[in-house]
Amino acid sequence: MERLPLQVQTAYAELIEQLTTIEARRAIGHTPGTFVFKNVKGQEYCYYQHARPGGIVQRYVGRRTPVLDRVIVRFDAGRAVAQAERTLTERSCAQLRARALADAAVFRLGGVLVGTHAFVTLGNLLGVRWASAALRTEDVDIAAERTLEIVVQPLRADIPKVLESLEMGFLPVPGLSPRDPSTSFKVRGRALRVDLLAPQRRAGEKPVVIPRFAAAAQPLPFLDFLIEEHLPAAVVGGAGVLVNVPAPARFALHKLLVAAARPAAMQSKVGKDLHQAAQIVAALAEDRPGDLHLAWTSLAQRRWGRRIRSGIDALGRRHPQARRLLEREIA
Repeated sequence: MERLPLQVQTAYAELIEQLTTIEARRAIGHTPGTFVFKNVKGQEYCYYQHARPGGIVQRYVGRRTPVLDRVIVRFDAGRAVAQAERTLTERSCAQLRARALADAAVFRLGGVLVGTHAFVTLGNLLGVRWASAALRTEDVDIAAERTLEIVVQPLRADIPKVLESLEMGFLPVPGLSPRDPSTSFKVRGRALRVDLLAPQRRAGEKPVVIPRFAAAAQPLPFLDFLIEEHLPAAVVGGAGVLVNVPAPARFALHKLLVAAARPAAMQSKVGKDLHQAAQIVAALAEDRPGDLHLAWTSLAQRRWGRRIRSGIDALGRRHPQARRLLEREIA
């Protein structure tokens, strides 16, 4: 038996308290679905609509009345509270996973928090509060170089063992080929997921083993640029967790590269990529002029000119002001 560190126990206790409170306050807003109206011969009739296997189901509620309108107002208010509670719980789960990874020396061994949780952490680092549209996720993405030269006593972080110790039900996700090692760990039936990533050296590269993490990572393009320059930051919550995150300017430009490279089947994520890039560009242009230019100079040394220009064009279509700020900084 190995006891969990006190910080992990504290984070877990806080999560239990939050879930208990949510269950005790469960109200109409927690119900999946929405109210819709149909006009029949000048009268409005209300239905409750929700999705279930096989399609959309509508249940008749009644003719629209002031009493029913008040019920719908309560529903909308409860839905807003439920969404806030879910966001808080998701962040607590992420903080708990980050704490376990930090205690296992993942970040001391060069692991870098990337993805949306890195974006949230960068907001705290830059002293800004991001618009909530680009914050929701339960994925934790950890990127790392394949090898690491260290001058201290060799360390080892057994990531599969760390996730198992959380007793949250993490299981390895099978790779595309039965011969490929898993690079992801997921809780069955939930969106909780931890993905391990590494820079791609050639197209179509298979998962690579990271010995110091006792796990494999999925190679991705552009990742070397993202994690080449990183800095320490704190994941806020409980006692706080010290992690590594990419430099903000590199994070923004990387999001433009990724947005331009996504296939048609993943276009739903493009808006999130561009939204995060736009917010970081705006923050840096106001508070840290020059950071974007330095990151752009580094990126220009790589052969991604067409890809980044496509990303900038996409940014301009959705966030024209952010594009103007970016082009001013990199000119």
